[in-house]
Amino acid sequence: MVTPMPAFDLNGKVALVTGAARGIGFETARQMQMRGASVAVLDLDPQQAADAAERIGERTTGIGADVTDQGAMMAAVAQVVGEFGGLDCVVANAGIAQKQLATVYGMSGEEWERVLEVDLLGVFRTVRAALPQIVERRGQVAMVSSVYAFANGFGNSPYAVAKPGVEAFGRGLRVELAHHGASATVAYFGWVDTTMVQDALSQPDAERLNKTTPKFLLKRIQPEEAAAAFVRGIEERAPRVFAPKWWRYYSAFRGLINPLLDKRMERDANAQALLRDIDARATSSAESPAPKR
Repeated sequence: MVTPMPAFDLNGKVALVTGAARGIGFETARQMQMRGASVAVLDLDPQQAADAAERIGERTTGIGADVTDQGAMMAAVAQVVGEFGGLDCVVANAGIAQKQLATVYGMSGEEWERVLEVDLLGVFRTVRAALPQIVERRGQVAMVSSVYAFANGFGNSPYAVAKPGVEAFGRGLRVELAHHGASATVAYFGWVDTTMVQDALSQPDAERLNKTTPKFLLKRIQPEEAAAAFVRGIEERAPRVFAPKWWRYYSAFRGLINPLLDKRMERDANAQALLRDIDARATSSAESPAPKR
């Protein structure tokens, strides 16, 4: 029988949070610092990372790095260890979405692959860089999945492919870390009022897409609320965190719900009309001649 791990008290710990210049990442870093942790705020833009760290306050440093670059992530972890003496918790939060709704048929391969590169392989490279410290210090890995891990991702397929991958990665990693006395938490967020979500919902087709989804599932929460749930889950070494909470029930019954919803969306006139228009627009754009200079 394996002895249950103690709670993960953040006071005195060192954490690295990616994608932390704004949104959920910033709030997670801020709330971890408020609980007594020293925090490295990592973002693609070094100046934005530094500004975010300054807003959070003492025991916080900003680091500029690309999560898709394994060497850069190894260097970032080394910097955190050099500055704070170690690393107890890594939060793989950085993520992007495609620029607008598009089908696989109508999207460029480069854009599809870029989303997967950041949202799945970026998580792996972040965790891979931090794992030696996490194992040594019996620490905690925390990674951001999404309700797209179990919801149909039509029109947003690269994001919807990456997030189940993060879920599977986190589940397996939790089992692998147990004998080291370390653990992993996966967060599933619904609609959080971040810049990424605001941009997504301001797209011309967003209102038509929303008509295919039950209204209560579209309710937005604030980054502070999402981060608070996440940080509590990290402290409790919880395997899963859901925000809003009602998504846990969808997740539990996904095996029954998803086949029914998939079948419904295949036949839904509004959804199919939207997809026809998206494909037609992509085809028209691809066939348009380049503007003369």
